[in-house]
Amino acid sequence: MAFDYDTIVIGGGPGGMAVAYGLNKSQKVLVIEGNLWGGTCPNFGCDPKKMLYGVVEARRQVIRYQGSGLSAELKVDWAKMMAFKRGYTEKIPTGTEAGLKNAHIDHLHGVAEFIDGHTLRVGDQKVSGAHIVIATGATPTIPDIPGKEAFKTSTDFLNLSNLPKKIGFVGAGYVAIELANIAVEAGAEVHIFQHNDRLLRNFPQKYTEQLKAILTDKGIHFHMNTNVTALNADDKQVEVITNNGGSITLNAIFAAAGRRPNLDQLNLPGIGVAVEPQGVKVDDHLRTSVPSIYAIGDAIAKSVPKLTPVSGIEGRYVVSVIAGETEEPIHYPAIPHIVFAGPELAQVGVTLDEAEKHSEQYAISNQSVGSWYTYNRLQDKTARVTTITDKSSGKLVGAVVLAVNAEELINDFSEIITHKTSAKQATDWTPIYPSVTSDLGYFY
Repeated sequence: MAFDYDTIVIGGGPGGMAVAYGLNKSQKVLVIEGNLWGGTCPNFGCDPKKMLYGVVEARRQVIRYQGSGLSAELKVDWAKMMAFKRGYTEKIPTGTEAGLKNAHIDHLHGVAEFIDGHTLRVGDQKVSGAHIVIATGATPTIPDIPGKEAFKTSTDFLNLSNLPKKIGFVGAGYVAIELANIAVEAGAEVHIFQHNDRLLRNFPQKYTEQLKAILTDKGIHFHMNTNVTALNADDKQVEVITNNGGSITLNAIFAAAGRRPNLDQLNLPGIGVAVEPQGVKVDDHLRTSVPSIYAIGDAIAKSVPKLTPVSGIEGRYVVSVIAGETEEPIHYPAIPHIVFAGPELAQVGVTLDEAEKHSEQYAISNQSVGSWYTYNRLQDKTARVTTITDKSSGKLVGAVVLAVNAEELINDFSEIITHKTSAKQATDWTPIYPSVTSDLGYFY
């Protein structure tokens, strides 16, 4: 059968782009995007969030240096900070599309719907492909409660022209904690509503409790074991009603209780593609239950973290499968993940919970490092690091870091774990001193 394209990619984000560019030299490729070219991360996700985080963290560092040579009283100018962010994000869609044009990759803007395993409807147009890759990402979950129309999302937050005076977040995961930190550092009164007594459930509780205390000291109000049951809103404020009979009036409330795969428009059940609540079901070659269809990124059900770099790994892997370059199942390296919460909380590899359950296999080293030179220099008095080594090999297999610059150290740990580097090899070279990397010999 002749198809219009060798491969069609549904989704113009980082994962979809990895597939499109990877196959473009040898195949005729089409990319379909129903929202902004570039996807969530650069438009209204990790990239703009970290730009705002960089500004508020600079202010926070000045505060840490009060009494150590800096005495300026800094205030976040929200409008200018958002203009800084928009100076980057406003160029993403046009830049992404221009890249496709320059690479001579066909692309359509519109919502795709499967007709069968090889055919899609996009508006009033039909297109077919020998292979189709689903890379549609995820979308915020909105709690189904009375008045839910008043909920805003992380996308709305990252595009606020003015910061509300009193702001709330439902949920205590990555999105809620990171945005709450930005808001409180920028001067808002911030409330977090969480249905149980844990925040950041994928991280060790002893670390999340320490982070919670730090954020509480900043002024964030945590309402734990609290469900938001209804919202009553007008143009200027919203009454948040909870299951304990209480209520609080805010200027804005954001749904940040997770994200769900963005699959509703695709008609996957109609063509026999198996779908779970967590996403499209795929095998270890990222094929769906319909052999001509693959899926990657946040759209699939998987145990590894749903992160932008993971989407890229999966996109490149699918390229190698479709191109016939490999028959091996996908292999994931150690995937670090981090919460930019001021300080940063990061981990990689074997979790602390798993290591504690299998003490016969793993050795755990917990260190409070706030007095070390690296963290004393930054006045990061609460910094803390845990390393996990395999007793039989002596090699590093996991780490947790809570520090203002955790991303730097966790990257070093990730490289060591990925390459199975011995302690001698990890320290048998000369990094810049003093630096985060020059501390490795004290951890491993």
